[in-house]
Amino acid sequence: MDEFLSWFYAFMSSMLVDGVWKIISNLFKGLVQIFNFPAYFEQMGRYSENFSPLEWVFAVLAFLLVYSIWFIIIFLLVLLIRKYIRFRRTIVSNDDLLEELSDLHRDVLRLTKEKEKILSLKVGASGITMDQITSILNDAAAETESNLSVKSEGADREASPASVSAGTRFFRLSAVDQKYETYIPPQYDKNMSLQEICEDFRNFCCTRMRLFYEPKVIRLMLAGLASTKLILLQGISGTGKTSLPYAMGKYFQNDSTICSVQPSWRDRAELLGFFNEFTKKFNETEFLKRVYEASYSDDINIIILDEMNIARVEYYFAEMLSILEMPDPSEWRLELVPSSWPNDPKRLTEGKLVIPQNVWYIGTANNDDSTFSVSDKVYDRALTINLDSKGTEFAAPDTSPKQISYSYVAELYEEAIAMYPVKQEYINSISKLDMYVIQKFRVAFGNRIMKQLNIFVPVYVAAGGTELEGIDYVLATKVFRKFESLNLSLIRDEIRGLINYMNTIFGKDTMTESIAYLERLQRMY
Repeated sequence: MDEFLSWFYAFMSSMLVDGVWKIISNLFKGLVQIFNFPAYFEQMGRYSENFSPLEWVFAVLAFLLVYSIWFIIIFLLVLLIRKYIRFRRTIVSNDDLLEELSDLHRDVLRLTKEKEKILSLKVGASGITMDQITSILNDAAAETESNLSVKSEGADREASPASVSAGTRFFRLSAVDQKYETYIPPQYDKNMSLQEICEDFRNFCCTRMRLFYEPKVIRLMLAGLASTKLILLQGISGTGKTSLPYAMGKYFQNDSTICSVQPSWRDRAELLGFFNEFTKKFNETEFLKRVYEASYSDDINIIILDEMNIARVEYYFAEMLSILEMPDPSEWRLELVPSSWPNDPKRLTEGKLVIPQNVWYIGTANNDDSTFSVSDKVYDRALTINLDSKGTEFAAPDTSPKQISYSYVAELYEEAIAMYPVKQEYINSISKLDMYVIQKFRVAFGNRIMKQLNIFVPVYVAAGGTELEGIDYVLATKVFRKFESLNLSLIRDEIRGLINYMNTIFGKDTMTESIAYLERLQRMY
């Protein structure tokens, strides 16, 4: 046995130790020999004594070419090794994720079985069944939500929690139903014109709110509310964007609802709420409550979407934008839940809420690094009012708020449209301008813009403005605003021709708002 062990030791030493060592040492010696520059320089010294200039050139090129090939080979080997390492890491990471998903799936199945066992139990001592347990849990959740929803400062505006059925899934909307069971409509003022409302509201802002606005801003606001349900107030901070609709709510004696938009808003659930499958309750928002409550009265209702573009408007407000574009107001239906329950709020039909006409949505927007740009889809549907400067203080008589109904304002709008339609000569000029802009800039007016113009301009005139001022404002904010998406450096010369053409068809120095905007675009490049 000793002889065998001696042989085996000698055998393994010769093959593994000596063999492996020679492979490693010879590989290392080979690499050292490849990059043994001193030896190569000495070698070149021995052979280069009689080199001609051309031979020196060939020698240097041969040296560089050979080492370039070696460097390429080494680089490719390094890349191959790195790629293999990354591939192995990906495989290991995927295996870990699959194993983790498998564990989570097993946990879900286990918890589901445990939940089913708990719900299937019967409490024999009291005779309580599974359905009764579920009912008790729902009633307890309803009572908790009821106590949280009613605040002491709003006790005179909300119904008592005890008066609202604990089984309802819409607690706040049901509270509105309770509130309006004994509602008596007020005596509305019906003896003011649009111009008088404009002047009266401006004086009210001055004397009661210490807010100062130019008459044109108030006219734009009233005319904008006639042409669209969505107003966009934009401009620098501190110019009274939020204060204007807030003061309007005070003036009409129906306070505005302020909804502060958050950067995390991604869909309609942030604005309208959502149904909680666990509690079987609908998480209602102030926005939803105000829209629902508006259907009970003829008051003017204003909802302020403060910092509207701090999230993407076309995401969370997309459904509202589509609904408000429907020509038939009876089709303005918003689906909150897919089916109806017996104790749902009175004005929900099959889980759908009809959006009332007497609600306006006013968004404020700042244009800075913390906000998103407003898309053309929103600009086309809304009317934009730019507040770029603070109003100048002025003296006004003390003015009290007024109780004016939505129906009366709508009648004033209809009268203005009938009394001050846009003149045919201006319609023709607008058509010519439309063709010119299409040919030169590939931008079209669109039917929506013309429809809004035919409503906005007559109301603007009835509020104390002029017809060309109204047309000018619509063109500047609806049509020429689209130029911002074009390559301004390429259309700079065309803009000057557009200004001259407008002076020709509308009269020189009449379209001041549009020309000022176009000249500002020119100065940008």
